Amino acid sequence: MPCAEITGWGKCLPPAVLKNQDLASIMETSDEWIMSRTGIAQRHISHVGTSELASVAAQKALAAAGIKGSSLDMIFLATASPDTLVPNIASTVQANIQASCPALDINAACSGFLYGLGLATAQIQSGQYRRILVIGAERLSFYLNWTLRESAVLFGDGAGAVVLECTEQNQPCGVLGYALHNEPARREILQVSGFGTNMDKLNPQAMAFFLQFEGREIFKQAIADMSKLGHKVLEENGLSTDEIDIIIPHQANIRIIDTLVNKLGIPKEKVFINIKNYGNTSAATIPIALCDALEAGRIKPGDRLLSCAFGAGLTSAAALIKWGQRISPIDHCDVSLPSCDKTALQLIEGAIARDKEIAAAAQR
Repeated sequence: MPCAEITGWGKCLPPAVLKNQDLASIMETSDEWIMSRTGIAQRHISHVGTSELASVAAQKALAAAGIKGSSLDMIFLATASPDTLVPNIASTVQANIQASCPALDINAACSGFLYGLGLATAQIQSGQYRRILVIGAERLSFYLNWTLRESAVLFGDGAGAVVLECTEQNQPCGVLGYALHNEPARREILQVSGFGTNMDKLNPQAMAFFLQFEGREIFKQAIADMSKLGHKVLEENGLSTDEIDIIIPHQANIRIIDTLVNKLGIPKEKVFINIKNYGNTSAATIPIALCDALEAGRIKPGDRLLSCAFGAGLTSAAALIKWGQRISPIDHCDVSLPSCDKTALQLIEGAIARDKEIAAAAQR
């Protein structure tokens, strides 16, 4: 059977960084409060749209694979925060990288990248396509209410991408297995309510939409679903957790990560964690972490990787990957975002003022 091997990888983080101390200047919180509960020290705030973040990550992934956009057979872009709903932003990235192929967005929230990886793998293994770009990109700062500490401290902006190519190997390589799931009965515990075509465009308050979630319920469901799918892909491939070299989980919250790996029975030293630097970037956390793990030398040729994710929907996903022989990019790309002359606080100061005004009006 053809193998779907990861041959290129790239990431993009906007330059403006919002530290915990910055958040403490606009709300009742502290660095110690945030770090002890989330493991997050800072997050990036974008001055550009999600498609620009995705385009830079995509170009870096293409360079790492040593290919041009024109050679792609398909593009999957996982995002819950696109610049535009019509058209999709996969087409924007397609134009930016000069590709000529099918291109579509996937909204599976934080599980979106693994959904895309699974769908791309199926296309390659079926023989339909040979070279697919999978991107996870988010600008979640757009959805945040800066008066709500529990959500405002968690999320950040960024993008990551991988190239999957069809390779013929004597031994299985690349994505060995994946599992996708959705639990719709409890979809209301994680949502951006009031956003979409249900919005009342005649109501001035219609723009007061924001990300809402029930933290305790999400914690329990995330652990249950991710551990279940993680065990499932291992069992389907005849492997035990002892045979996993590294686990790259969705970077949602340090407590969720710690509890997940304990439930899976995987030693902490096998877990890659970078949430401290980026916060939760939803569909982008896993591809960004994959890039960081490669840069840090945590992935070796032939390593077995396990990745799990959970998100709104309630979606969940897991993927088992056997890394190929190459752990260095074939080429490098010096493309970057437009310069930003504002601090992270300056970028969100208008949103902060709006959210405080809405909160004050609600109390009158």
